[in-house]
Amino acid sequence: MIPRSLLLVSVFGLSALAHASPQATAPVAGSDAERTAGAAATPASAPDARPGTGDPAIDHLLTDIDAYAARHRDAFIDELVRYFDAPRPLVTDLLVGERRWSAGDVYYACALARVAGRPCRALLDAWAADSSQGWAPIAARMGVAKGSPQARRLRGGIAESYERWARPLPVDTR
Repeated sequence: MIPRSLLLVSVFGLSALAHASPQATAPVAGSDAERTAGAAATPASAPDARPGTGDPAIDHLLTDIDAYAARHRDAFIDELVRYFDAPRPLVTDLLVGERRWSAGDVYYACALARVAGRPCRALLDAWAADSSQGWAPIAARMGVAKGSPQARRLRGGIAESYERWARPLPVDTR
């Protein structure tokens, strides 16, 4: 298992990817993202369906979370329910019901809600009402500005999820 401190350092260093080459955000060899790349693309997994958080590294992780959730749906739902206080019926409906949201969007809504002190449902509703500009304006409205203490807690929360999943952060996002 990777020590938590290493994961947190890795996540805090993600902003360096904002200026990285496109090759720096390619899936890690053998990662779930690479293994599922050959599968039929859905709107959530298409390369142009980036979450739009304003941070390319976080966008990459949310895409990787999509791949993880596709293979480990129950563990993913359990994570959101247990650690993000998300209502299980709502999360299940969003992931496998008619709406079929990307797991990365559901995860980010709940993670953003936690650091903003809001219920997960509130952020999911905000995303449903207007996702055209991506997550960055929603995060700003919630008071989670890039580089803020809340943004750092959000990154740390992502690292903690990866640790609970016994899943290393992709090498290209460290």
